[in-house]
Amino acid sequence: MRRREFLYSLGATIAWSIDAQAQKSTKVYRIGLLSGGSPAGPLGDRDKSFTSALSQRGFVEGRNIVFDRRYANNQIDKLGALAAELQAEKVDVIVTFGYPAALAAKVSANKTPAVISGAGDPVATGLVDGLARPGGNLTGLTELSTQLSAKRLEILKDAVPGLRVVAMLWNAADLGMTLRYHAAEDAARVLGVSVQTLGVREPNDFEQAFAAMTRQRPDAILMVSDALTILNRKRVVEFAAANRLPTIFENSDIVREGGLMSYGPSQIAIGERVGELVVHILQGAQPADLPLELPTRFEFFVNLKTAKALGLNLPPTLVGRADEVIE
Repeated sequence: MRRREFLYSLGATIAWSIDAQAQKSTKVYRIGLLSGGSPAGPLGDRDKSFTSALSQRGFVEGRNIVFDRRYANNQIDKLGALAAELQAEKVDVIVTFGYPAALAAKVSANKTPAVISGAGDPVATGLVDGLARPGGNLTGLTELSTQLSAKRLEILKDAVPGLRVVAMLWNAADLGMTLRYHAAEDAARVLGVSVQTLGVREPNDFEQAFAAMTRQRPDAILMVSDALTILNRKRVVEFAAANRLPTIFENSDIVREGGLMSYGPSQIAIGERVGELVVHILQGAQPADLPLELPTRFEFFVNLKTAKALGLNLPPTLVGRADEVIE
């Protein structure tokens, strides 16, 4: 072979190798996002930290990842079809929020890895076999429902002198949230607090819940968060404000919107960890081998402007414990 031909052949080989490496490094991954709620939910901090965790590890939307979003807009019966669509489109992983979405991923997209959050206790609801070895196609985050429910009620007792009756508002059609409600009910019993049971299944049920609280006034409201209650959160905040009822929620975003208090896992930390688990899966890990994780960072938020509007003087020691005070 002549020298010129050799150099041409060598250059072509190098160019082919570089091009092949570039194609390999620029593979585009598809991430399905599945929720029973709507795109207008209040969990912006969680979503931002999720995408930030991905980008910090080299997975950037518009460059090497594409998000395929599916929202049921509280029409939970559509989640199965939406999950099946994501699997048919061959997404690399599905990220779910809420128990119904997690169940849809398990049943209707069982060949696609999924990372779940906000789904209650996945062992108790039968989503996974166990925390250490979930089996199947799901991994993600679980929660400490009993401990967190007790903590929220303790905060309410500190905030509301003579607390006797707490109205508990939750989605009775959501098994994960129903179990969380039962944990809160058990905690209330231990603390000597009575529970006004207000299960809802669709948006129209909120008016019935408000009517029940008007007929028999509670001392405070505890709302369990899921797609349905989050979608109707402003109605709950407005009713509480109009009737001067203290509230406690699970998500801090609702306190920024006018709720009185919240206590729960840091949504920023949850988003970060979900992103990290997604990266593990994109790099070849199997959900069945990734233990479900408990949240480790918790936040207590207080809205003093709302407290003033309610005529409620919160103890300085309680306010001093808050991670953030809105004034």
